Amino acid sequence: MEQKIKQDNKIQLGRNIRRLRLEKGFKQTEMVALLQMENISMTREALVKIERGVQHVTVTQLRGIRNVLDTTYEELLK
Repeated sequence: MEQKIKQDNKIQLGRNIRRLRLEKGFKQTEMVALLQMENISMTREALVKIERGVQHVTVTQLRGIRNVLDTTYEELLK
């Protein structure tokens, strides 16, 4: 089973993903399509939950998000 990264008040992972996605000009459906092209299993509903901080993100999903947003782990996890 793949490890999941829990979100808490110190790490605003979901907010950072949303902020970076909007800065890149991606709609949620566009980002999900790009993730799926990277062979990352993701639905729009899952992305919404991750951005809201109500769903944990897997390590594989986080790597795909980092790649699609062309950013660093540090930027995502600050």
